[in-house]
Amino acid sequence: MSESKKYDTGKPRIDLIPMDGLTEIGRVMSHGAGKYGENTWQGLSDFENRYFAAAMRHMIAWKQGEKIDPESGISHLGHAATNIFFLIWGEKREKKNIFSFFENIFKKNLTS
Repeated sequence: MSESKKYDTGKPRIDLIPMDGLTEIGRVMSHGAGKYGENTWQGLSDFENRYFAAAMRHMIAWKQGEKIDPESGISHLGHAATNIFFLIWGEKREKKNIFSFFENIFKKNLTS
């Protein structure tokens, strides 16, 4: 039998991400899906400013000693991390706000 191979050099080491953090983000996402609907966060207007502000509000609450968000019962750090994940997602899609996002789509379609 030949030697097994896996070409994963240079790929992200997802196995290094702490599972506790991902679990907390999952709890926040579940709470949000129940409150707002699944994946509706992707269409928020003024995307970048609003998720940045939300992340900062959770970070400030945590820094001031309030570890758990009173509305959701979930860690403020979990909420902040989720908002930062949203910002990363938006940055990869040049999604500063929903209007510029759609403008870019229309421009690409008009020039294609």
